[in-house]
Amino acid sequence: MNVRPPRGSELGLVGAAYVWEIVKGLMITNRHFWENIVLHSLHAAGIARSRPAGVTIQYPEVRRPVPARARLLHRINRRPDGSPKCVACMLCPSVCPSGCINVVAEESPEPGIEKRPASFEIDLSRCVFCGFCVEACPVDAIRMDSGTIPPASEDRFRMVTTLDELLAGPPSDGSLRSVAGRFP
Repeated sequence: MNVRPPRGSELGLVGAAYVWEIVKGLMITNRHFWENIVLHSLHAAGIARSRPAGVTIQYPEVRRPVPARARLLHRINRRPDGSPKCVACMLCPSVCPSGCINVVAEESPEPGIEKRPASFEIDLSRCVFCGFCVEACPVDAIRMDSGTIPPASEDRFRMVTTLDELLAGPPSDGSLRSVAGRFP
């Protein structure tokens, strides 16, 4: 019976331990480190300012700006009279790939509007922030430009955003905020 040895056995000790791959990774890291040290020194001396060097953002003290096209927490637009712009057409729950949107419709007292949402909930623990709900909305009621970064929580029941929280809208000062003060 002809039995072949395992495939990794012909690599030898150095190949089996991936020593060369580790050395290559350390060489790349070392090259980036010294390149940035030299470039920052040249920038301090007023030389080579056209060539950018690596920059580290000191996170807690300095916050990185959020891109304008970032998909952040959802919000519901309002009509001029203050009521929700949503007409409960059920397109956003039907297009949502994760099934995180739950809308319950009711009759609207206004004569020009057939329905309005009695409740509108988004389960942020299931949402994948794809933006399909925004694209599907025919009246531009739901948006993802609230200026609020999605929070993390250990309690999944606190991750459900209700209609009142969705109507709160973005903060007036342009800063990031937590959802309705529920999250630290």
